[in-house]
Amino acid sequence: MSELKLIGKPAQRYDARDKALGITKYGADFVMPGMLHAKVLRSKYPSAKILSINTHEAERLPGVKAIITAKDVPYNERASNVVGQTTEIGAIQAIQPVLAKDRVRFLGEPIALIAAESLEIAEKATNLIKVDYEKLPVVSDPIEAMKPSSPLVHEGSNILAKWKIAKGDIEKGFKESDVIVENTYYTQFQDHAYMELEGGVAWIDNDEVINIRLTTQVIEHYRDVAKVLGVPESKIRVIGTFIGGGFGGKEDVTVETFLALLVQKTKKPVKLIYTREESILAHDKRHPFVMKYKTGAKKNGKLVALKAELVSDAGAYAYLSPWVLLYATVHASGPYDIPNIKVDSKTVYTNNIFTSAFRCFGGTQVCFAYESQMDELAHKLGMDSLKIREINYIKRGEKLPAGQRIESTVALTETASRAWKALEKPNKSKKGKRIGRGFASMMQSYGRLTMLHDSSHAWVGIEMDGSLIIRTGVPDLGGGQGSSLVQIASEILGIPGEDISIHLTDSSLTPLAGTTTATRQLYMSGNAVLQASRNLRNMILSRASQMLNVSKEELDLTDKKVIVKKGKKEIPLVDVVKEMAADGLPRNSFAMFNAPFSKPLNSEMEQYERVFPDFTFGTQAAEVEIDEETGKIKVTQLVSSYDVGRVVNRNSVEGQMEGGAVMGIGYALLEDIKSEKGIIQAKNLAQYLIPTSLDVPEVKTIILESKTGLGPFGAKGIGEPSMTPTAAAIANAIYDATGIRFTSLPITPEKIIMALKKKE
Repeated sequence: MSELKLIGKPAQRYDARDKALGITKYGADFVMPGMLHAKVLRSKYPSAKILSINTHEAERLPGVKAIITAKDVPYNERASNVVGQTTEIGAIQAIQPVLAKDRVRFLGEPIALIAAESLEIAEKATNLIKVDYEKLPVVSDPIEAMKPSSPLVHEGSNILAKWKIAKGDIEKGFKESDVIVENTYYTQFQDHAYMELEGGVAWIDNDEVINIRLTTQVIEHYRDVAKVLGVPESKIRVIGTFIGGGFGGKEDVTVETFLALLVQKTKKPVKLIYTREESILAHDKRHPFVMKYKTGAKKNGKLVALKAELVSDAGAYAYLSPWVLLYATVHASGPYDIPNIKVDSKTVYTNNIFTSAFRCFGGTQVCFAYESQMDELAHKLGMDSLKIREINYIKRGEKLPAGQRIESTVALTETASRAWKALEKPNKSKKGKRIGRGFASMMQSYGRLTMLHDSSHAWVGIEMDGSLIIRTGVPDLGGGQGSSLVQIASEILGIPGEDISIHLTDSSLTPLAGTTTATRQLYMSGNAVLQASRNLRNMILSRASQMLNVSKEELDLTDKKVIVKKGKKEIPLVDVVKEMAADGLPRNSFAMFNAPFSKPLNSEMEQYERVFPDFTFGTQAAEVEIDEETGKIKVTQLVSSYDVGRVVNRNSVEGQMEGGAVMGIGYALLEDIKSEKGIIQAKNLAQYLIPTSLDVPEVKTIILESKTGLGPFGAKGIGEPSMTPTAAAIANAIYDATGIRFTSLPITPEKIIMALKKKE
């Protein structure tokens, strides 16, 4: 191919117009004739036995069409003798009953489903169901939950999973250290707080297939629904919508099983949309972590040893907690070359709301810890914070503690220096104000664990008029996933984006592309579309070479024409397509892209050639202004600098870098659901505070392109890495302003005031 024409440009997204005009149809926008409305009855207690469930009065209410409890969920031998298992992940089974039968383990756990002729009737019926509880002891602290005397959330042990990494001789390393820093860091529950709530509509068609149209990051959950209902997978169809925010919160099963059960029973369309209060109460959160760090270095700043003990709060059920912990364990030492390392990590059951996937997937918690440690070491050694990092940054070709060799470019020195230099000169200090600056570097994997046989499929076909269709089961979270695929196909096939239609997210009609999680879709589905487009390009050029009597290598595709690169000959693409059709030649291509695969991991984390496909590296720099009287923290500058490998759509890359940083501000300074003894305190967005436009400075983006990533054209993932270091950078800036090291998030005005008074 000739030089790239479209890749790297700020292309308009194919869905931009409809979203700007407000006509995009989301999960809650679909209605059907005769549709029933659903509600979920949820537990009033975080830990209790269910002695009885009385639905008689609710069933007699006019307009109620179905009430389902655990006894009505089909039994399925394939579900490991557990009613309603929703997912299995490798050797670790994440078992979540669809409806609680005889025990509730967190506040808001589903107990019964109601379908009625109106939402008002469904809500009234919910209040008429009588549940008799026997309250049980609550364990809400993961450290306490590990003690032998602690109440058990599940039989056996409260410790759900463990991971370990060991490299070198940790004790020898600390003996050789000239300075040692030890701290314990705490992070909080964070809600995804997406604009669009969980919800959807389901119906049964003439072929007895249950169709579920909803907002989801994973259309492959049709398999989980089939398992729960005890029907063939071919009898469940999941149709994804455009998503008004996901961030991992729509990765697990949300409403799809509830809808399917009610449709199966009533044979009518059913709609279920959560309220904001219900969403905060009942969907997963980011894992709180307790992280004990001990870091040793030489006088010259060279790191010698790092010991970390990580404990994460899994909440009441497993979900993805073992894998979030694994990611955190692998990333715990940060982007640094350290000869002696020991990491021990555990994830623990409690009676808190369950925790699962959230943007950064364990990476931002440990980044807060290891980057705070790096600043502390610099302070103790009297070194420049940038200099100590430059001495220790891992380099291309070196190995991570788990054994994986870094194969792509590590542009940390450049991202750090450029981010730091991009901070503008601060305004003059005002009376009662303190200004501080800090930065944080990071590494974050993109793509799923290599032990998981990850793959993505795509189909590309050209029509008789030269227009193009792409089919792939990619859920679009609003990050421009679909638009990037259009841009890739347009680049390869020379067809303008306005002549390309893309069909996404239908488990029955689009080739499965896997989850929109783990910063994997551009890498996985981008490569699948790239392969399919190249295959189709080859078919077109083969036929065109016969028509033009030149070799394929002399031809190019551009603006719906086949041209001879060195010459004036050209023919319309549509003429070639017609000739292909007349000759009975294929005009479409199906491709499957497989990620690298490695042997299964074990909990001892022996040395592995590859744990993740690849890593993204970058740095953020922040400036804060602190009011000494009120403790209010204002982020006045924020710079985000990353090597993204190769830009596909510049607008999307910049948008991800800005959006991730803004979410990081909320994590650093505002967001906390404040669970006390298993009871959530922040119940709505008036109590759970997220950043507004008044809290956010202009985010400067500095984009580097090493072209060494595993994605199409050498791209790396940026969706999750864009948030990873923000909290650490802000915490380091606050330290610079106050001289106080805050070791727990969020860093609130109350914490600032108390710490300043204590310092006085």
